[in-house]
Amino acid sequence: MSELLSFSAFSNASELPIVRFRKGKQSWHDMDYIIEEMPVAITFNGVAYTVMMCTPNDLEDFAIGFSLSEGIIQHHRDIHNINITSGESGITVDVSVANRCLFNLKQKRRSLAGMTGCGICGEEKLESVCRSLTPLTTNTQFDICHLDGALNQLLLKQKLNQLTGSAHAAVYLDNNGQILAIFEDVGRHIALDKLVGYIHRHHLEGGAVLVTSRASFEMVQKVGVAGVEILFAISSATKMAVELAEKLNVTLLGYCRPGRADVYAHPERIFGKI
Repeated sequence: MSELLSFSAFSNASELPIVRFRKGKQSWHDMDYIIEEMPVAITFNGVAYTVMMCTPNDLEDFAIGFSLSEGIIQHHRDIHNINITSGESGITVDVSVANRCLFNLKQKRRSLAGMTGCGICGEEKLESVCRSLTPLTTNTQFDICHLDGALNQLLLKQKLNQLTGSAHAAVYLDNNGQILAIFEDVGRHIALDKLVGYIHRHHLEGGAVLVTSRASFEMVQKVGVAGVEILFAISSATKMAVELAEKLNVTLLGYCRPGRADVYAHPERIFGKI
């Protein structure tokens, strides 16, 4: 499969005037690229659900991944239509879902304001945070020797982050460590939701997810929803993330940097040497 470069970095950044200060130099006026961030309202069948702050690209994949992660749909085919409209205050993404999904929607109530890229902000009950998911089967293995190559590719392909220094990325790796898909967003959870939507639409299997953030509980849960067995994170993991990874049979690695990686859960899928 050919790789996906999901958007133009320049279309998601604005050039603005700034003043630079550097040690040993006089300050000077310059221009710099600043990442776009705007409110995106998610509605289901015309009913307001939540507002997320995110980078306004790949919103169809975001809508699919978000709906799956929230447990509102079970498959992307449960979505009949996605209508995206822009207004002065932001963007509205109206997701039309099958009638059988309306019960799930009624059981999941969120406040109408979410922090930037927040995975669980707005949940009203603890039970809504901890979803019941079936543990994954074990069909995937990954030779850790491919990790450094994947990290090197990531540095080259994070175009929006190169431009602004403000974007997280979520990428899908095949079992040879090649990047097949990359999504960037100001919010780490949103970048992963976009990737989850893409994974489902394109029926990707047998690979792994790499995220440029810590491995939190929600990130493990989203990977579990996507059916991906291995999650690599640039930073460390939380205890709750490790516990959920153990429960869902997800192989969880953190501190994935050149020449190193730490496995927190289910190391049996990882083999070889860096």
